[in-house]
Amino acid sequence: MFDTNVAPRSNLLESVSLKGRVALVTGGSRGIGRAAVECFARLGANVVANYVRDENAAQQVVSEAEARGVGGLAVQADVSLKGDAQRLIDATTRKFDRVDFLVCNAGIWEGAPVDQMSEEVWDRTIDLNLKGTWAACRAAVPQMKRQQFGRIVIVSSTAGQRGEANVSNYAASKGGQISFTKSLAAELGPFGINVNSIAPGWVDTDMCADVFAEPGYRKSIENGIPIGRVATPEDIAWPIVFLCTEWARHINGEILNVNGGSVLCG
Repeated sequence: MFDTNVAPRSNLLESVSLKGRVALVTGGSRGIGRAAVECFARLGANVVANYVRDENAAQQVVSEAEARGVGGLAVQADVSLKGDAQRLIDATTRKFDRVDFLVCNAGIWEGAPVDQMSEEVWDRTIDLNLKGTWAACRAAVPQMKRQQFGRIVIVSSTAGQRGEANVSNYAASKGGQISFTKSLAAELGPFGINVNSIAPGWVDTDMCADVFAEPGYRKSIENGIPIGRVATPEDIAWPIVFLCTEWARHINGEILNVNGGSVLCG
C-alpha cells in the first residue's frame, strides 16, 4: 500500500535546494573544504572559498562553481587573525549581501609528544583550529542575527572526542571546537541560527598524505574501520551540506560522527 503523504520526488529535490543561499567555507581551496564548496554549488548555493596561500587552487574551485551557474568568490584571509576573519565576512556581504552558511574548516594537524612539543607548535594549532573558529563565528554572527537565519558547521575530529597520543594540541583544539559548538547552539538558537559539528575520522587528503605513505600504515588504519576504507573528502562534505538544508532544520548542537564506524560515540 502506498503512503499518500509522501511528497513527489520533485518536491523532495526542491527541499534540499540551496538556490540563492550563500555558503562560506574557510580553508575552501583544498581537501574537505574544497569538496564542500563543490557540493554547495551543486545544490545551487553561491560560494565563497577562503584560502591563505594557494590562490590558484581557490580560484579554480570558484571557477568550477560558477560554471554550474552560481556566484563565486575567493578570499585570502588567515582566520586565526580576528581582523582577517572580519575582512572575510565583509567581502562576502559586499558581494552577496548575506551569509547563510559558515563552514569552519580551516585547520592544521601537527604535533609531538607533550614533553617535546614546542610552544610554537602548540600555539599555531590552537590559534588556527580553535581561535580561527571563534574569529570566523564572531565575525559572521552579527550578519546572521540581522537575517534571523544562519547555519554554522564546525569541522572537528574524532580526536576531539577520544584524544589522540602525540597530537594533544590538535585533540585539545578539536575538543574545544566541540564544546564551542554546544555553547553556540544554546546561545544562537533563539536567533534562528543552528550550530553543529562534524567529527570526521581518517580522510584521504593531503593533510594525511605523509602518514599514509608509511609502508603498511594505511592498511592498518583501514583494518580498524568497520566499512573497510578511509573517507574521501566528499564523504565528509555531503554531511556538512546536509546540516545546512531544510532536512536538518531541527538539528542544533549535534556532533555528527562521520568515520565509518571507527569511533562509536553515544
